Amino acid sequence: MNVLDTLARPVRDLRISVTDRCNFRCSYCMPKSVFGRDYAFLPRAELLTFEEIDRVARAFARAGATKLRLTGGEPLLRRGIEDLVAMLAEIERIDLTLTTNAALLADRAEALKSAGLDRLNVSLDSLNDRTFRSMNDVDFPVDRVLEGIGAATAVGFAPIKINMVVKRGVNDGDVVEMAQRFRGSGHIVRFIEFMDVGTTNGWRLDDVVPAREIVELISAAHPLEPIDPAYRGEVAQRWRYQDGSGEVGVISSVTQPFCGDCTRARVSADGKIFTCLFSATGHDIRSLLREGADDEALDMALTSIWQKRNDQYSELRSAATSSTAKVEMSYIGG
Repeated sequence: MNVLDTLARPVRDLRISVTDRCNFRCSYCMPKSVFGRDYAFLPRAELLTFEEIDRVARAFARAGATKLRLTGGEPLLRRGIEDLVAMLAEIERIDLTLTTNAALLADRAEALKSAGLDRLNVSLDSLNDRTFRSMNDVDFPVDRVLEGIGAATAVGFAPIKINMVVKRGVNDGDVVEMAQRFRGSGHIVRFIEFMDVGTTNGWRLDDVVPAREIVELISAAHPLEPIDPAYRGEVAQRWRYQDGSGEVGVISSVTQPFCGDCTRARVSADGKIFTCLFSATGHDIRSLLREGADDEALDMALTSIWQKRNDQYSELRSAATSSTAKVEMSYIGG
């Protein structure tokens, strides 16, 4: 089955949030001023169960999805996440990935690998410990993230993608150091423009470091050359070191939008389907599941949602759209 939206874009990449909770309070995602001690996270009963997540994932696979990423919040906070990984790993023709801040990864890497997880993405915004502690806003040391990456490497995760959100005047001075740290390691650093996801991260265009500038910074130290995307809809522009020591990626949703090839759908922890990272509202699929819908009804609902999709937020972005209400990143993952 190959379900297309109104712009003839297939659904290929599914991202499922397994929890809205996180142990970090990064300013561009879950600022402490909003997500403080008294913030009311989703009650456990409202979260999709593992069985429900498995049914949704299989429905998307039947619709044509071939890539599945588990996100959060921080997915390693979800109790028994390895059991969910084992369930999803049984879906045919699915590449299974998990995105984590790696705070808990050192102790979980082996279990995740044994459960059938194919790949890992790790969020790491600076190698400078002071900067990193400030950005995660819970005083978490960078060495423990690196320990998690090391443990994951030791059990066979390769390449790990290291995601760095770059913000002007905060960590843009750490770009070259990050590239150098993982150059030749077999892992891939992806530099991400600071995006206006949600409405609580204080986004301003002046804080965005354009992907072009990031590439120029790295290339001045270690010459780069562009390489072709690995598949249609790949969000990162790929660059390799001319000396053959690996590659980096840049994600330029702000300055060079890629909506035209976007093949991604997202499911929130409480079972709402979002057809764009910048959506204001989602489509409730949990109610359908809990009312006893069979696979045929589930497939029909999913197909109907995707076929009506016409999202182009990044290509239509303006001062007006950037200030409109949008779902928070911590609710549906990145």
